[in-house]
Amino acid sequence: SENLYIKTDKRERDIAVAFLVDMSGSTTGWVIETEKDSLVLMCEALTQLDDRYAIYGFSGKTRRQCDFYKIKTFEDRYDKDVKKRIAGMDAFDYTRMGAPIRHLTKIMEDVPARTKIMIILSDGKPEDFDEYKGEHGIEDTRKALIEAKQKHIRSFCITIDVEARDYLQHMYGEVSYIIIDDIEKLPKKLPEIYRKLTT
Repeated sequence: SENLYIKTDKRERDIAVAFLVDMSGSTTGWVIETEKDSLVLMCEALTQLDDRYAIYGFSGKTRRQCDFYKIKTFEDRYDKDVKKRIAGMDAFDYTRMGAPIRHLTKIMEDVPARTKIMIILSDGKPEDFDEYKGEHGIEDTRKALIEAKQKHIRSFCITIDVEARDYLQHMYGEVSYIIIDDIEKLPKKLPEIYRKLTT
């Protein structure tokens, strides 16, 4: 019989993903170099998938200096300029996390996509040399993540801090983070994590 056609099931990926990369001083050396290698691999893969994605970095030094670095915006093509920006990423000050999460949430609000994901790459807990440490830094970051969720933006954290379990579950929930015990595994793990988050 030729009566086999039922319907056309058209499925299109409608995803926008932003990578927020910790560029604090503790990432100096092989940590930030591995982060850069991982980002290059992801850029190559996502360009083929045609998913919308962006890359931003953050650091900070008190509330008066919350640095937010544009590596690749959602509008940028993956070209030599973006590659130069990735190569030029460096370690700077402290892990002041709440402000960049809030700023990126505002950016992602204006991105038209059914699924929005913020992936945070970090090597440690939210911390600054002023009062932004301990419970203060953790609670401010948690509140920023809740605000992102209210805007329908899913957050996921990838960290190499082996002591992070104590505070990450409180900030992200039980299934919204992963601890990688060896930073050298990041280039392999990041594409796997991305696939699980977007399928």
